[in-house]
Amino acid sequence: MCMHDEATPHYIDMIDQTTLGHRFIKHEFNQKPRVGWQIDPFGHSAVQAYLLGAELGFDSLFFARIDYQDRAKRKTDKSLEVVWQGSQSLGSSSQIFTGIFPVHYSPPDGFTFEVNDVSAPIQDDLTLFDYNVKERVDDFVIAALAQANVTRTNHIMWTMGEDFRYQYALSWFRQMDKFIHYVNMDGRVNALYSTPSIYTEAKHTANEKWPLKTGDFFPYADRENAYWTGYFTSRPALKGYVRMMSGYLLAARQLEFFKGRSNLGPNTDALADALAIAQHHDAITGTEREHVAADYAMRLSIGYTEAEKVVAASLAFLAESKLSTRHNNPVTKFEQCPLLNISYCPPTEANLLNGKSLVVVAYNPIGWKRVEIIRIPVSSQGLIVQDSDGREIESQLIPISSASLSTRNYHLKGNLGGSATDSDKYWLAFSASVPPLGFSTYIVSSSRKTGSRSVISKWSLSERDSNNTIEVGQGNLKLLYTADEGKLTSYINSRNQVTAFAGQSYGYYSGYNGTDRVNQASGAYIFRPNGTFPVKSDSQVPLTVVRGPLLDEIHQQLSSWLHQVTRVYKEKEHAEVEFTIGPIPVDDGVGKEVIARIATSLRSNRTFYTDSNGRDFIKRVRDYRSDWDLQVHQPIAGNYYPINLGIYLEDEDIELSVLVDRAVGATSLVDGQIEVMLHRRLLNDDARGVGEALNEEVCVHNTCKGLMIQGKFYLRIDPRGEGAKWRRAFGQEIYSPLLLAFAEQDGNNWMGTHVAAFSAIDPAYSLPENIAIITLQELENGKVLLRLAHLYETGEDRDYSVMEKVELKKLFPGKKISKVTEMNLSANQERSEMEKKRLEWRVEGASEERRGLRGGAFDPTRLEVELAPSEIRTFEVEFDYIRMFGS
Repeated sequence: MCMHDEATPHYIDMIDQTTLGHRFIKHEFNQKPRVGWQIDPFGHSAVQAYLLGAELGFDSLFFARIDYQDRAKRKTDKSLEVVWQGSQSLGSSSQIFTGIFPVHYSPPDGFTFEVNDVSAPIQDDLTLFDYNVKERVDDFVIAALAQANVTRTNHIMWTMGEDFRYQYALSWFRQMDKFIHYVNMDGRVNALYSTPSIYTEAKHTANEKWPLKTGDFFPYADRENAYWTGYFTSRPALKGYVRMMSGYLLAARQLEFFKGRSNLGPNTDALADALAIAQHHDAITGTEREHVAADYAMRLSIGYTEAEKVVAASLAFLAESKLSTRHNNPVTKFEQCPLLNISYCPPTEANLLNGKSLVVVAYNPIGWKRVEIIRIPVSSQGLIVQDSDGREIESQLIPISSASLSTRNYHLKGNLGGSATDSDKYWLAFSASVPPLGFSTYIVSSSRKTGSRSVISKWSLSERDSNNTIEVGQGNLKLLYTADEGKLTSYINSRNQVTAFAGQSYGYYSGYNGTDRVNQASGAYIFRPNGTFPVKSDSQVPLTVVRGPLLDEIHQQLSSWLHQVTRVYKEKEHAEVEFTIGPIPVDDGVGKEVIARIATSLRSNRTFYTDSNGRDFIKRVRDYRSDWDLQVHQPIAGNYYPINLGIYLEDEDIELSVLVDRAVGATSLVDGQIEVMLHRRLLNDDARGVGEALNEEVCVHNTCKGLMIQGKFYLRIDPRGEGAKWRRAFGQEIYSPLLLAFAEQDGNNWMGTHVAAFSAIDPAYSLPENIAIITLQELENGKVLLRLAHLYETGEDRDYSVMEKVELKKLFPGKKISKVTEMNLSANQERSEMEKKRLEWRVEGASEERRGLRGGAFDPTRLEVELAPSEIRTFEVEFDYIRMFGS
């Protein structure tokens, strides 16, 4: 659908947008692409190599941007063209031939032919004094031989055109026609119009051995002091919105399938289209102008509005099995709350008077049962929560902090044109247990008797023990803070016996204010720090503790523009940190890039691990590149890497993991420390094409101020070797949160007339905990697209990095599967067809290539799918009838 970025998109979004484009090409032109053309993204991911390359059936992949030091070395040793093996788990079974252009995605100097361009055209009229055929042919041959000297075999590729320089085709093709004619008459080289596919075939036919490339191509610098690592975090609001909509689309497609897709009525297509184009390398990256970013967000919002109708109708359809109207239009009206991130949800804040109650339906898009705390804003205290069996369950009321209320009221003015009611606001928290691919129902109502209502959290400003510390957490996990300064000092897990020093703080880098490419500024693309500073507290109250039966909270106003809430759930063993940052002050004329640091005493030996698009974790070593001897010019920016899932450190004893809720940049600049960049506001353009400073503002009632960001990160410390379970399982829950829908109950008749609990899969079955359903989508032709992903890499975890089976009969109970066809990743051809066409490439020095473990052939009798670590398998499933839950 677009040339997606490779640092900031989640792998599910990359797959979805590529599938959309490939199926369109197949439908309109009956063609199946064979080449990946990623010439412009700013660095290249391992997931691009093996998933968005080999698993699509591509023969080759071409791009332009790699680090300038890396390119110089590759030109010297003729390794610009390689066989790239992106997955350690899948080995040579998922490698792809990869070509890197020697300069950029432009022709050699002297061969650009836009109107009024600087290159001399061929003048072949002998009657004119500027006849120059021989000179121009000589120039062509010299340029061709120069490129031939940095690559292997007798074939080279020239890309004709460039940014804003391919607008007048006649000018270009007139000159190319002449060059092909006169160069071939000369005979020293042979020139022809070609395609990347023809070029790939020529390279393959040469039977050459190629260098092997593993890992990825991050970070990218195009010159000294110019690391393109700022865009890992640029426009964090847009990045967060894209991630939220991505998880929502996955759930909405599931629900759309359960009810039955409508090609005419509301469907999920508009949201899928908007999400696809948002993966562009100048969209989710944050490297567009602000009005363009607003346009992407608007398109996402339009798509969400359409998908929201699908979700509401599907949930009503599933819940109304006890109503005679179920097979007609559902009568239940479910509402959703897209502004929950600013504590605003009209249906939950309504006063529950005259016997009315709030119905909360929580849908779980994950294939295994989950138990977690639901938090919704409410306006009154005397509330009780009942489960689907009518049992009252424990709940907790938490007053919404003044900082959160300020954020809420400001943004409501922008969204609604006015503020909401000024009544007291609370978070109502209760524990929900939700079945796999299903929902549970809870009823919130006013208490009719004293003592039977939500526990109101206790606020404390000065609780401390004899050691002048404050202990937070009532389950296995406890955090210790200093009472005088409010600083985190220790992390204690009584279950696994981990006790570790742990500190957490905020700081910022001042952005370098260069004004051109030489005197390089920090900007939308580029991170160039000019000093590091702590965020100093201007508050006299170091922290406030909120205690309750389900969770404890620590509220900290760290500055006038930075507020933090840390949550410790009784039944969880990680800390959740919710931050509100902004407007970042720039009155001093200096742009700032805000980071959070988590410090421990781990002896991590310069080594840390970051994810590739939410899939594989790749080993990073500070100030080191495996492909060349790195000359360090930017020791901070040059050690930043993109993360979509998280980052972790380890030593001989323990490991520290930090997971995130959107794409950001992260690093470990000091042993035992993790640093995550959360927000950026800069005052200079970095001269890479945006032509605008990264200075986002929000305007309300003709008053504008800098963008405020609210987001979360999560941290946990485990014994070494045990952190992967949390990273993988909880990472799925971050990506696929519970989808909440609300309705009003008048009286006490909901449970008698509605299905209170539902699961789409066999009640005695759940997916293995190392397998995820990443696509469950009814297509326009009535077939169902199903993708299953193994979440673990080979050797990542002793229990879960194993071959696993999924039983399709139990995924679709009561449903007759008539046919299952295994497809390639983008579902535009059968997997067997793709494998037959796959080109085999010879690799230098590889006497015995490891192919990697793969799941066995699909069993059409038992309807079982086998998945090896890191494997994703895609199927088209056909049923005898499509309405699974119609009876």
